[in-house]
Formats: sequence, C-alpha cells, structure tokens
Amino acid sequence: MPERMNVESFNLDHRAVAAPFVRVADVKRLPDGDVLTKYDVRFCQPNREHLEMTAVHSIEHSFAECVRNHSDAVIDFGPMGCQTGFYLIMVGEPDVPATCELVERTLRDVLALTEVPAANEIQCGWGAHHSLDAARAAVSEMLAHRDEWEQVMA
Repeated sequence: MPERMNVESFNLDHRAVAAPFVRVADVKRLPDGDVLTKYDVRFCQPNREHLEMTAVHSIEHSFAECVRNHSDAVIDFGPMGCQTGFYLIMVGEPDVPATCELVERTLRDVLALTEVPAANEIQCGWGAHHSLDAARAAVSEMLAHRDEWEQVMA
C-alpha cells in the first residue's frame, strides 16, 4: 500500500471492500463542538463496475431532494468522481444503522418519483443529462442488497 494520504478514501484498499455498503468515511469535530460525519454510500464494486453519469446525476438530484424530507441533519449528498457511489455528509456522531435506515427510506422515495427533481436548464447546470430509468435501476439494485450494507470488507 502506498504511503498514508490526506484523503481518507485514498487510504482504503478498494480491492478489499464488497459493495454495496454504507460506511463512515470521515468524522470532523468542529471547534464549537459540532460533529460532521461523512458516509461512503457505495453502489458499485470499485474497479469492476460503475454507474453511468446520467444515473449518477439523477440519483444525486433525487436523493438530495428526498433525503431532506426525512432528516434535518443532512449537509450534502454528492457523487464520487469514480462513479461508484456517493458521499452523504451529516451533522452528528456516526450512526451507521440509523444512516442505513435513512438511505433505505430515501432510495424508496426515489423509486416512487415520476420525474427527476430540478432536471431542467433553470435549476441545473446540465438539465438534459438525466435518466430516471437509469437511476431507478441502480437504486433497485442497491436496495436488493440492503441486508449487506453494513458489511464493508469482503
């Protein structure tokens, strides 16, 4: 393994994980006592599969909008550049089981959508670059493995 890097995910042996999973990727304790937890919400097995960009884009929009119906603790939900998952940043101490429940509830909301939120040129920088069908397929596959999400390593 190369020398330790500043970015936590760069220190993770991506060959040793078994996607899909939800794991704590980082915890930041802020000067005034607040805690931010970054979760790795991994849909695809690294270096073997990836999400197409229209799916990534549509999941990002849909999840980011829907998750806030369930939690005020959400700071951000954004895609990984490798297209294998997303980072969910929340206020509070790490709680993987509760976060898995939140992710599951939100993904079920995504499946019920009839259109991708804000998928237009007024609200999005590339409004035409979406696929609700691709998002639904990826979300369905993720949910099919719900009982495995807390098992990160192969």
